[in-house]
Amino acid sequence: MPLALLALAVSAFGIGTTEFVMMGLLPNVADDLGTSVPTAGYLVSAYAIGVVLGAPLLTGLGSRIPRKRMLLLLMAVFTVGNLASAFAPDFGWLLAGRVLAGLPHGAFFGVGAVVAARLVPEGRQARAVATMFLGLTVANIVGVPAATLLGQHLGWRATFMVVAVIGLGAMAALARLVPQIPVEAHQNVRRELSALGNRQVVLGLLTAVLGFAGVFAVYSYLSSMTTEAMGFGESSVTLVLALFGIGMTLGALAAGPLTDRALRPTLYGSLAALAVVLAVFPFTVHVQWAALVMVVLLGGIGFMTTTPLQMLVMNKAKDAPTLASASNHSAFNLANAGGAWLGGVAISAGWGWTSPALVGAVLAVAGLAVAVTAGVLDRTPGTSRVVASGARVETREHAEARS
Repeated sequence: MPLALLALAVSAFGIGTTEFVMMGLLPNVADDLGTSVPTAGYLVSAYAIGVVLGAPLLTGLGSRIPRKRMLLLLMAVFTVGNLASAFAPDFGWLLAGRVLAGLPHGAFFGVGAVVAARLVPEGRQARAVATMFLGLTVANIVGVPAATLLGQHLGWRATFMVVAVIGLGAMAALARLVPQIPVEAHQNVRRELSALGNRQVVLGLLTAVLGFAGVFAVYSYLSSMTTEAMGFGESSVTLVLALFGIGMTLGALAAGPLTDRALRPTLYGSLAALAVVLAVFPFTVHVQWAALVMVVLLGGIGFMTTTPLQMLVMNKAKDAPTLASASNHSAFNLANAGGAWLGGVAISAGWGWTSPALVGAVLAVAGLAVAVTAGVLDRTPGTSRVVASGARVETREHAEARS
């Protein structure tokens, strides 16, 4: 494994920690700032909005900047955003800090996924991208539970200070380990934007928005579900979050080789399984051991959708994959914002703490429907598929088995 992938994974660890830790801190932030848990849930949406806005904006502005320098600049913005969150004097300023911290998220993973794919031989590109994403999953095993525990004992502001320090460490790793990768001569904003007009890219992004929203409808309120529905004490929240992270890691490890072998079947299977897990979740949550098993399954199956969706939009965007790759993270965070909002609506309507899971099941089914539709439309004569490196074109006949 190239050491540069380790630097990307460390950066992903920091990003994943700040993205997901808010779910564990919602009750603490709500108490400290004098608001309700559903209202504090807007902090989850604020970060997601930052990702949605920042992915196309920062990717476009940085289209001519060398990849390594771009990654360093994005991590610098990430670090400043977390410092702003740590020192926010009130709820409004904290919302702004979360938006700022989210701005570089999509662009970083967009550029990082392209860099990761170019560091390895063809046929192992999905594994390389999944390795970078392992930083996100490890964040949910170690970073998020530890940061949640820190926030519960020292205050949520301490959590964001620590994340800022992680950001500085990630910048050092990127500077030391990532090689210089020049921007292609043909690369420009217009070419990148044209890739977003590809029907398969649009359908892939829509699949991410709908399918992954089901995960966040539940995960956004997992801390409250742990104490209100599962019957655990507050001290068990970190354990439940860690179990979700273990599931994510197992899902990421499985997704890489499965996606390299058969992209669309991996996507279909993970979305279908996600819908089943979400539908069953409310009926098992009151049995503690079963609830813990379902948390692991939700993390694993939910995260198995990310690598095939990432590779799908990169492949279909042909030789301008960066903006499409970044936009995929905008789609994931639209799912984040939409899932958190819909889950909060269900809870506020009095449907119970487990109602977001049923909302999520409906969203997962909708995402599967879009994915299957895209697969059917893609089986037209003469369609081509271009690998993420942009170095080789494969006809549909040569690539069908893997897509």
